[in-house]
Amino acid sequence: MSTRSVQGSDSVIKPLDTIPEDKKVRVQRTQSGFDPFEKPTSQVKRVHSENNACISHPNCPTSPKFGKADSYEKLEKLGEGSYATVYKGKSKVNGKLVALKVIRLQEEEGTPFTAIREASLLKGLKHANIVLLHDIIHTKETLTLVFEYVHTDLCQYMDKHPGGLHPDNVKLFLFQLLRGLSYIHQRYILHRDLKPQNLLISDTGELKLADFGLARAKSVPSHTYSNEVVTLWYRPPDVLLGSTDYSTCLDMWGVGCIFIEMIQGVAAFPGMKDIQDQLERIFLVLGTPSEDSWPGVNSLPHFKPDRFTVYSAKKLRQAWNKLGYVDHAEELASRFLQCFPKNRLSAQAALQHEYFSNLPPRLWELQDMSSVFTVPNVKLQTESGDSIQVCARRNSHGKASSGTKH
Repeated sequence: MSTRSVQGSDSVIKPLDTIPEDKKVRVQRTQSGFDPFEKPTSQVKRVHSENNACISHPNCPTSPKFGKADSYEKLEKLGEGSYATVYKGKSKVNGKLVALKVIRLQEEEGTPFTAIREASLLKGLKHANIVLLHDIIHTKETLTLVFEYVHTDLCQYMDKHPGGLHPDNVKLFLFQLLRGLSYIHQRYILHRDLKPQNLLISDTGELKLADFGLARAKSVPSHTYSNEVVTLWYRPPDVLLGSTDYSTCLDMWGVGCIFIEMIQGVAAFPGMKDIQDQLERIFLVLGTPSEDSWPGVNSLPHFKPDRFTVYSAKKLRQAWNKLGYVDHAEELASRFLQCFPKNRLSAQAALQHEYFSNLPPRLWELQDMSSVFTVPNVKLQTESGDSIQVCARRNSHGKASSGTKH
């Protein structure tokens, strides 16, 4: 079993109270005011999907195709969670593979709030590096989110290529991750659960942010959030210490952990016991914080100086030697892995870092929905005698298929 399965200043994001009203994130409704989360009424309302196909009553004269449960064929189960099951599926409308996230509804409890949050946010996000939500199907028993089907995830990809990924591939994966994050952060949305399992990788090497169940729009009035977010290994020290006042810097810590894991081939901070153990692993490398290095740390709920061994900060390459083999990698990683949240580099600023200076300039000119692989000479390198295309499952015609995980 894979061990992974166990577990600069942010200048582009304004404080909550300074976000202009016209920039605040709104839940994007489908046309005609249809709300897929409300129980159906006796009068059927007609809405239209992004494909402009009619989603309505089966007898609708305009050929209803999308928005119906029988428009998709389940092929195999991909995974099951506490409130949802994910299936590989196929659209009967256009024959494309999809991922069906079937959320079970209970009469007394209604629709799980995480499902509402995920669907609401994803409907408004259109970017090549964010998983695409194709359709929503609401019945009395279930709510089904229909996603594009992507081949694998970063966790599985790293498992197939142990010991660290090809440096050029790390760079392309990180660039795409930052590109997707910059897009959502500029829309005042935090992902809050960044980890390799939630980063999908297509058979061409395209990375897509997925699983927005914990994502949250920062346009709400409150400054506080639950600190029970982000898988332990990728959870920043401020949240581990009980802080509930955070911004996009929360996601950027996770970026640093994933960056190091791709290069080194092992998780950056694989805590095995509890939050105390997780913090000790972080402080062993970055140094035990004080009021001098982290203003306000003494006021955090779970920070008790006498509970932690006092460590001095080390160079990151002392903990992860492969950072020293790639130009500018150690410096960039250090900008992400800052204990003091406000010192972490933003996604938008990170895209301008010297680490990416040898990539084609056209990458910074792409439209949101354009893949980085549309730029000439941008492609993944062979990993340990194998290419990502070889890892892709083959269909009956011998062509690489694509899959997903949510």
